[in-house]
Amino acid sequence: MAAVKSPLSEESKKTVAEALQASLVDLIDLALVAKQAHWNLTGRNFKVVHEHLDEVVDLARQSQDDVAERAVAIGANPDGRSRTVADRTDIPQLEAGYLDDDKVVAAITDVLSQIIGRFRERIEALDEPDPVSQDLLISITAELEKQHWMFQAQT
Repeated sequence: MAAVKSPLSEESKKTVAEALQASLVDLIDLALVAKQAHWNLTGRNFKVVHEHLDEVVDLARQSQDDVAERAVAIGANPDGRSRTVADRTDIPQLEAGYLDDDKVVAAITDVLSQIIGRFRERIEALDEPDPVSQDLLISITAELEKQHWMFQAQT
């Protein structure tokens, strides 16, 4: 089987691949957490929060595909298997059962804040080895920050 040749040095490829893989795990789990909240949401602001959660899911799913495809483009293999995500996620999980809309808004605001912090660290780490991957993470971070602002405004 032919491997994709990386346009990066081996050292740069390793750094970038690690940043992209960690970002992929964050984005996959963000989609899962937001969908779990979407399904179990209750409360007076149900409709607004319910629909807003789908925006987060759509952003996370599109972004995870972009991140995974970038990894392949630099010759790295993305790993989005459920076991990998479960083992490597840093996202706090929601409790089981029905979830009050105020608790969901607070939890998603917090989750987005944590992910944004990690993305910003990765952006700094990619400045030298790969500005192209850095640019991808910058654009995703901008969208995550927009969602964070919109959830935070509901608290």
